[in-house]
Amino acid sequence: MTSQVPCYTIINSPDLEVPNEMQLKQDLEKGDTNVKIETLKRVIKLLLNGERYPGLIMTIIRFVLPVQNHTIKKLLLIFWEIVPKTSADGKLLQEMILVCDAYRKDLQHPNEFLRGSTLRFLCKLKEPELLEPLMPAIRACLDHRHSYVRRNAVLAIFTIYKNFDWLVPDGPELIASFLDTQQDMSCKRNAFLMLLHADQERALNYLASCIDQVHTFGDILQLVIVELIYKVCHANPAERSRFIRCIYNLLNSSSNAVRYESAGTLITLSLAPTAIKAAASCYIELVVKESDNNVKLIVLDRLVAMKEHEGMEKVMQDLVMDVLRVLAAPDIEVRRKTLALALDLVYSRNIGEMVLVLKKEVAKTHNVEHEDTGKYRQLLVRTLHTCSIKFPDVAANVIPVLVEFLSDTNELAAADVLVFIREAIQKFPALRALIIEHLIEAFPQIKSSKIHRAAVWILGEYVEGPQILEVIAVIQQTLGEVPMVEAEQRRLAGDQTEEQKQQQGSTGGSAAGSGTEASGSGSGNASNKVTSDGTYATQSAYSLAPVAKAEKRPPLRQYLMDGDFFIGAALSATLTKLALRYAELQPEARAQNRLTTQVMLIMSSILHLGKSGFPTKPITNDDTDRIFVCLRTLSERTPEAVAVFTLFCREALGKMLDAQHDEDQRMLKEKQKATAKVQPDDPVLFAQLSNGRDNQLGENVFESSLNQALAGSKNAQMSDVASPNSKLNKVTQLTGFSDPVYAEAYVNVNQYDIVLDVLIVNQTNDTLQNCTLELATLGDLKLVERPHPVVLAPHDFCNIKANVKVSSTENGIIFGNIVYDTALNTNVVVLNTIHIDIMDYIIPASCTDTEFRQMWQDFEWENKVTVNTSFTDLHEYLKHLLKSTNMKCLTPEKALSGQCGFMAANMYAKSIFGENALANLSIEKPVDDPDSKVTGHIRIRAKSQGMALSLGDKISSSQKQSVQAA
Repeated sequence: MTSQVPCYTIINSPDLEVPNEMQLKQDLEKGDTNVKIETLKRVIKLLLNGERYPGLIMTIIRFVLPVQNHTIKKLLLIFWEIVPKTSADGKLLQEMILVCDAYRKDLQHPNEFLRGSTLRFLCKLKEPELLEPLMPAIRACLDHRHSYVRRNAVLAIFTIYKNFDWLVPDGPELIASFLDTQQDMSCKRNAFLMLLHADQERALNYLASCIDQVHTFGDILQLVIVELIYKVCHANPAERSRFIRCIYNLLNSSSNAVRYESAGTLITLSLAPTAIKAAASCYIELVVKESDNNVKLIVLDRLVAMKEHEGMEKVMQDLVMDVLRVLAAPDIEVRRKTLALALDLVYSRNIGEMVLVLKKEVAKTHNVEHEDTGKYRQLLVRTLHTCSIKFPDVAANVIPVLVEFLSDTNELAAADVLVFIREAIQKFPALRALIIEHLIEAFPQIKSSKIHRAAVWILGEYVEGPQILEVIAVIQQTLGEVPMVEAEQRRLAGDQTEEQKQQQGSTGGSAAGSGTEASGSGSGNASNKVTSDGTYATQSAYSLAPVAKAEKRPPLRQYLMDGDFFIGAALSATLTKLALRYAELQPEARAQNRLTTQVMLIMSSILHLGKSGFPTKPITNDDTDRIFVCLRTLSERTPEAVAVFTLFCREALGKMLDAQHDEDQRMLKEKQKATAKVQPDDPVLFAQLSNGRDNQLGENVFESSLNQALAGSKNAQMSDVASPNSKLNKVTQLTGFSDPVYAEAYVNVNQYDIVLDVLIVNQTNDTLQNCTLELATLGDLKLVERPHPVVLAPHDFCNIKANVKVSSTENGIIFGNIVYDTALNTNVVVLNTIHIDIMDYIIPASCTDTEFRQMWQDFEWENKVTVNTSFTDLHEYLKHLLKSTNMKCLTPEKALSGQCGFMAANMYAKSIFGENALANLSIEKPVDDPDSKVTGHIRIRAKSQGMALSLGDKISSSQKQSVQAA
């Protein structure tokens, strides 16, 4: 059986060759000081690696213990900590009496460092026979002149009293009198800490005697005082009034750690508005003044936790402006958390002030180039967007500020602005005129094709009345002269002519004549230039880079010349809507036709330009078809086509926004804490007392037994037991039932650690000596320590624990064998492999579509898995996939509803190591054949190869299981 051994100081060491014990003895006896130091280090590492050298103890006592070298003294403290001090029958070794005498001398040594380090070593001893003779010397150290010795003496007495109180029966009384006479803060802290755990009454009496001086104490003592008040007030709520004033005083401590702990204690002791406000204000001050970003994030998490408490949220709403002070921090994560917190706390009274602060923050981001400036602008835009939707009254103030972002070089912020404008213009009809006016103003300054495309759609959908002509004029201005092909030809020729005319002005008549001649002949297309020394040089027009000319084109024309004809198709749809709406408003047929022909000329010009060869890429067939549909709609004006352009587009947007709102509300409900569903008159069920008759009261006896089997896990249903994540399913059989040694392992995964609890059963009639569990790992797993060998009696069993460290999200394998000695020979039993499941590290997560696309573009590892399943329903397969991969479907439920024979969905998950995993599902099945199987592909993308491959393996194995089950 394994015996319980104390935990020692762990020292990492590479694999060592086991040296000869005689050689070690010789080095310790006859070597000089340096050789003794090196040999002692080797002995310590060998002992930690499981070797045993009982013969070395006496050698070390005789030849190393008397040496007065400080390094040797330090090493000996570690050696005596880890060396076995008892014999096989559990009695203390005789040699330890000599060691005890040596440490009694060290406790009386004139050097305070030796005394203090010896006292620290005594805290780790678990043998009362060794400690008893040292007690007078330990007590004497309490009166030493040096504080280092005194504080370690207090710690030694505290540990000894906790483990063997009969050695110091008057410990609390001794330390209480010691505390009254001390001035050093570290000594007072250790003494107070002992009283806190050993004799709370004495600690309270001391605190009551000096409660007014607490603010003058050192921070280490103040922290222990806060801990005492917390414990006492929770154990005895009547004491709150006595100590709460002290906690209030400690909120103003000079130490940030004390203020943090005091604020946390205060809100657990009192839910009075003044206490909540004081604690929240203290947290906010800490965030503002502390420079470390990690500390800022931790304290912000505490504020978020306070906000989620119903009683505290109302009090914290008045502190929104204080929370916004944290935006001065440069870190983007801190700013993101602060804005989210402020957004949750803001209400109708202070929304105006918050918008003013956010406007100032927007102004600060202009002309500031920093790597996170673009992301911060995007955050500000989203926050102002949410504020406007939540509080429509401020939308009119926010819109002018946000429209300025449309001309921003950061496309993400501009895209978010348009998403906001699209939602605001749909939800707030009163603001439509204002939004359109600002949008028309900003339209020519937009720099991105994507932003122009969205702005064109909004203008085409919501412009009414006289603004229609204004919008068409702005579009023409941003598009340039039409027809575009002729304009481009004239532009090319005109630029050359203009350039030659400029040349005429600079070089006189002869140059002008040669320039005219060159352009008239058309053969050379050359012009004369004057060099720096006054001579003429000829330059061909073909060698000139057209970049400078390209920059002069209007924005929309430039997109088309770059081959982006999707903007041309969007422009055509918008112009069609404007023309149809104008025809409804304008009764005069002539005006209608004039506008329609003007619009049709622009569309046909875009088509002509696409086929002309001027742009870098020709127009695509899709864009051509779309523009032809628009031209045909304007010429024929069938009621169905007109209805699509004038009515259905806006209806589709309304439905999409409603679906988004429903999804947000659903997410909000999921986040809210579920209320207790236990009724007041429900019977109280005690699992430990359950028997067969309890079933009459509605208790499932099997479930109660299962709860006990699962080590007290809550609410274990039958579905949980059958699920892959159940604890029972994590028991892996390592050997066969007929093997001489039977072994099975329970795999307990806890974030970065895996603990294997291995049960080993001796099924033979022999005693197994040196029964050792030897393990090795494959993948990003690392075995922390080797399990110790055990001795197993016939038909005996034992449990051995092995720790494995995990460093990334990959499928890992643990394998090995059990080696044991019998009277005749050494035997080996090979173990079955243990597969570490990637699902233990993956949790569902959400991100925006923009973030998903960005990550999809950035991640280089892709794994394509072919769908091979027995499922015949697309939705059922998606549910199965989400369940087996722990991923979250980002595609809204309404987008997936209905049966069209095809489904595409995006999925996202994060690992506990911060790794992202993206997946795109693309599946189909014939609609007319209900029995056909689902087919398609799943594409997985991740930053690391291991993540992509492991997730693909998981999907493949889950598909195989479903096929076999079918």
